[in-house]
Amino acid sequence: MSSDRRFNVLFLCTGNSARSILAESVLRKLGEDRFTAFSAGSHPNGAVNPVAIDVLTELGFPVDGLRSKSWDEFAVPGAPKMDFVFTVCDQAAGESCPVWPGQPVTGHWGIEDPSREERPGLWKRAAFVKALGYMKNRIGAFVALPVEGLERSSLSAKISEIGQMDGASSPRSGAA
Repeated sequence: MSSDRRFNVLFLCTGNSARSILAESVLRKLGEDRFTAFSAGSHPNGAVNPVAIDVLTELGFPVDGLRSKSWDEFAVPGAPKMDFVFTVCDQAAGESCPVWPGQPVTGHWGIEDPSREERPGLWKRAAFVKALGYMKNRIGAFVALPVEGLERSSLSAKISEIGQMDGASSPRSGAA
């Protein structure tokens, strides 16, 4: 991986309406000079959760162009080649993912689904703020890595460690 180009990062979740959307937006802001962020789902809901958009907007994260889409968009000829693919929900981590061209570095950064909070209003918003905080911590640690200078095995180990940071929904470190 050379340092003269941006790295493409794909965040995967089942519905691509909350966690992967949060991750895409956070990386757009925190990694804007080194990374290009994407998100997708194995079974996309077709719409981004409106609470995710509200919380991202409120906290100063970009929301333009965010949409719920299938991971199939990234497994076809002409799609951007991914350097990193991260699952952010346990269900997507257990699914058979498409074959990603170029053998990207993969990792599992599962966090609880904020959209499963059944209580309305402030409870729902608090669940999204909490999920956003966990994702921001992981992505902050990721963008701080000297990606260009690490061997693939060391980079994979660091990515696995990031996935076990506070808020991890699963003790395992599966990969996409």
